Amino acid sequence: MLPTIHIRQSGPDDVPRLLAVWRQAVLATHGFLSPSDFAVIEAEVRDSYLPHAALWVATDDEDQVLGFMGQSGSHVEALFVAPDHQGRGVGRALVRHAAARQPRLTVDVNEQNERATAFYERLGFRRESRSPVDGAGRPYPLLHLYRNTQT
Repeated sequence: MLPTIHIRQSGPDDVPRLLAVWRQAVLATHGFLSPSDFAVIEAEVRDSYLPHAALWVATDDEDQVLGFMGQSGSHVEALFVAPDHQGRGVGRALVRHAAARQPRLTVDVNEQNERATAFYERLGFRRESRSPVDGAGRPYPLLHLYRNTQT
């Protein structure tokens, strides 16, 4: 049975659970990260991003965090879903929420994360360009995707 998905803004008390979801999702999908890069990125996410970002949180009826998304204007900054809830409509609900706010969406996806690329392409995103490194200059190419219609 698929959970009922509620979307709300994050609060300070959500940070530990958001970090747990981030960690589980990255470990499940980002096997290409070196252990040292993972540690650096995790510290940035824990100390700088999650405590200060305005995030949309997908929860179930008991307010358990299923996933979350960061959105800055039309750009999806981050979207992570707990591995045990992937494929159950959580990511789709978050993207639908973003699209309701902005008709044209963009997102950057690690090229090595084929599952994420396929997810976004199923939702109508198309490749616009590619960067050979990530935003911090690490050797993880990014695909820059866009979508003009709502899903």
